[in-house]
Amino acid sequence: MTENPLDLADLAKQFDADRQHLRAVAFRLLGSLADADDAVQSAWLKASRAAGVGDVVNLTGWFTTITAHEAFDQLRARKRRAEQPLADAGELDRLATASASADEEALLVDSVGTAMLVVLDRLSPAQRVAFVLHDLFAVPFETIGDVLDRSPTAAKKLASRARARLHNGSPARPRGEAEHLEVVDAFLAASRGGDIATLLELLAPDVVRRVDRVLIPDDMAAELRGAREVAEETRHFAQRARAGVVMLVDGVPGIVIAPRGRARILLQLGIGADNRICLIDITADADRLHRVVLALPGWPSQADASPIGYQGHGTRPVGPSEMGREREDDAR
Repeated sequence: MTENPLDLADLAKQFDADRQHLRAVAFRLLGSLADADDAVQSAWLKASRAAGVGDVVNLTGWFTTITAHEAFDQLRARKRRAEQPLADAGELDRLATASASADEEALLVDSVGTAMLVVLDRLSPAQRVAFVLHDLFAVPFETIGDVLDRSPTAAKKLASRARARLHNGSPARPRGEAEHLEVVDAFLAASRGGDIATLLELLAPDVVRRVDRVLIPDDMAAELRGAREVAEETRHFAQRARAGVVMLVDGVPGIVIAPRGRARILLQLGIGADNRICLIDITADADRLHRVVLALPGWPSQADASPIGYQGHGTRPVGPSEMGREREDDAR
C-alpha cells in the first residue's frame, strides 16, 4: 500500500463536501436525523484515523460504506432493545404533534417518505441495509456484502427479501385496489382538514367506527354509528391524522398513524361496492401491530436510482472483514 498523500485537512474538506449525501444515506437507514448525524460523525472518526487513504479511488463511495456500517451497528443495537408499547392516547398525541425539523422534513420529501420508513422499520437490520443501499443508492452487492460481512450473493438475497416485503410478496394488484386507494387517500386528507362535507360523501350512511378504548377519552364511545357522527368526531383527531399514511394493511388499503415513521395505530377500512367506507376499525394493540403485514401500494424500480460509482478501494478501515460469514437469523 502506498504512502497516503492526503493530509487530514484535505480529507476533512472532501468529507464536508459529502456530508449532506452521507446524512441522507444514514437517515434512510435509521429513520432519525439525530441518529443519522451520530452515524456520520462516527464515520468521520473512523475515516480520519484510517491508514492507506491514498489508495481510495472514490472517497465518496468509501465514506458512504463507512457510514452505512456505522448505521448497521446502530440498527442491530436498536433491535436488541425491547420495543415499548404505546402507553396511552396522550403519549400518541405528543408524538403526533412533535414537529420534525426542517432538515428532517426535507429528507422525508426528498427520499421515500414516511410510508417507506414504516416498512423499513419492520425489516431486519441486514435486510434494511441491503435494500436501502442497493435500491435507493445503486450500491453494488460486493460493497454491501462488505458492509454486512456477507457474500455478495447473500446480500442480494437480503435485498430481494426486503423488496418482497415492501410489495407484500406479489406485484399483482387486487381488483378495485386503485379505486379503494383513492377513497382512503381522500378520507385521510379530509380527516386532516376537518372537511365534513367530503367525509359525508366518502362514508356510508350506516358506517360503523370501532376503536380501542385506550385511544379515546372516557366520554367517547368505543363504537359509533352513522356518517354524520363519525365525520364530526374526526375533528377531535385531526392532529393524529397528520401523522397518517396510506398503506396496504394485510393487502387492503388502509391508514397507519406513524409519527416519525414508527407504526403506532392501524385504521383498517371496509369499503362497500359503492366505494363508500362502511367500517372503520382502529387499533393500537401491540400484537396486531406486530402481526400485520404492511406494504407500499407501489414503488419505482431500482433502474431509477442514481449510482454513486463504487470503484477502487474495497476494504473497510475498521477491522478485518469477515466476508462469507452468513447470519441467517438476520436474513429472515
